[in-house]
Amino acid sequence: MPHATPDYYAHPTAVLDEGCQIGRGSRVWHFCHVSAGADIGEDCNLGQNVFVADGVVLGRNVKVQNNVSLYGGVVCEDDVFLGPSVVFTNVKNPRSAVPRKGAGQYQTTYLEQGVTVGANATIVCGTRLGRYAFVGAGSVVTHDVPAYALVYGAPARPQGWMSAYGHRLAFDANRRATCPESGEQYELSTDEQSVRPLAKTDKRTSKI
Repeated sequence: MPHATPDYYAHPTAVLDEGCQIGRGSRVWHFCHVSAGADIGEDCNLGQNVFVADGVVLGRNVKVQNNVSLYGGVVCEDDVFLGPSVVFTNVKNPRSAVPRKGAGQYQTTYLEQGVTVGANATIVCGTRLGRYAFVGAGSVVTHDVPAYALVYGAPARPQGWMSAYGHRLAFDANRRATCPESGEQYELSTDEQSVRPLAKTDKRTSKI
């Protein structure tokens, strides 16, 4: 155990290697393995049978559902949600006979604040998912995803835009849309390649 009196919860079946960091209020459930060098923030939840490798960084309030393996190079900012059996990679050209475990061999996969990845999706290493991007279940992400974008398919392609509260946005003739839950307004760029929030509401919290 990394601390004599931990301020997080770890199920008795979880394996926590010496040197891992786990933030206050986090929960590590059945059959998880957190490697030395992993850095897990506060209020995170690791579901059953989650593996977290050396070098993985999770921000605050990251929820990792069952049967997810986080390999070296994966970085998640605050409020990221990873659905059951999401798959990450860390080398684009693996060969069993060619060792690629050395320094600089693993590519970074970066998930910005509020990203959601649906069940059974695959995120190819070296990609960056923008703030509040939403990846549909079963998708294969091979390229960067813009902030607030909804993508799905194999390979994943842009299908629309999502609010920070997880609602699909319908833009009017003035390229404006309103989240039905938060009331937050969004604007679509003139080239329709990006979305930005126009105003924040008091309903927003750090936990989406």
